[in-house]
Amino acid sequence: MSLFDGTKNASAVTAVLGMVTAINEHIINTTPTHIHTRSAEPSSFPYSLCITLLKDLETLVEVAAQHFIGEDKKWNFIAATEATKALVRLALFRNSGYNMLLHGGEISNVEKGTEPLNTQHRFGHLARPGWNQGPGNLKNHHDKNPWNLEGRALSALSRFGENARMVSNPPWSHTVQNQHAIMDPPFSVGERPTLSTILTENGLRGALFVMGEVMFITRPLIYVLLIRKYGLRSWFPWCISLAVDLSGMGILSRVTILRHKRRDQQLHLSDLEKDELRRRKLLWALYLMRDPFFSMYTRKRLESTERLLEPVPIVGILIAKIMELIIGAQTRYTYMSGS
Repeated sequence: MSLFDGTKNASAVTAVLGMVTAINEHIINTTPTHIHTRSAEPSSFPYSLCITLLKDLETLVEVAAQHFIGEDKKWNFIAATEATKALVRLALFRNSGYNMLLHGGEISNVEKGTEPLNTQHRFGHLARPGWNQGPGNLKNHHDKNPWNLEGRALSALSRFGENARMVSNPPWSHTVQNQHAIMDPPFSVGERPTLSTILTENGLRGALFVMGEVMFITRPLIYVLLIRKYGLRSWFPWCISLAVDLSGMGILSRVTILRHKRRDQQLHLSDLEKDELRRRKLLWALYLMRDPFFSMYTRKRLESTERLLEPVPIVGILIAKIMELIIGAQTRYTYMSGS
């Protein structure tokens, strides 16, 4: 079996294991505990789980499509997957009150240990003061849960025994529980801000922020669609993708330095949002690994370094193996897409 076939098999296995792990962690994290018995919303769509599964599924789709229908036609399936991810992220962006997405929506945009800031002081959180996001918006009662993973896992196992006891409980016990439910109503949820509300209350900075986030969300889809039309060796998809990234980051940077005349309307970023902007800038390094830049420049530099270090004992062997791994990973879109 060649290294390329081994890389394909490893990618498929890794994707399947990643999906199983994501589902398992979601089950553990959403297990009700005795510490938090009420939530802001009774049910909501698990956006973070869906995005994680789509990312792993995209790797599996790429491997299967390349194996069965070839290199050129695989982009149709990758484009469909990227379109689905973009739609889910846009829905999350809207449903979360137009908050900045962290790691593409896989991580909660919640500053732990702090209270929500006023909307006039934050652009990353454009929601109205007092608006409580539900679990589907990635901010739920588990973010501040002091239980560790082991505790929540044991709680999940104990639910079976609790459900069994509920079957044998007398009728009067259910009446008592209903009385407690009436005396202890669920938390109220404020009105979710709309796009028109964001633009009205935040003006230019709100419009710029929404535009920058939408560009970041849709950039991978634009890149794949251009590759599908012009080919992977064309400079046009590479340049357009880079331009969208630079433009989106430039818009967000403009929002951070934009100032109103009144001091109480200055804009501030949370630590999580600052880390997210730094992460997005680090993703620009992947352009060095994408064709046609990789084939024309990066690969030549790596091969010259390999030839230079080849005579060195042990080091030369390690560099050769590393080069094989780099070239194998570079041919996989999902590893270099940054989406």
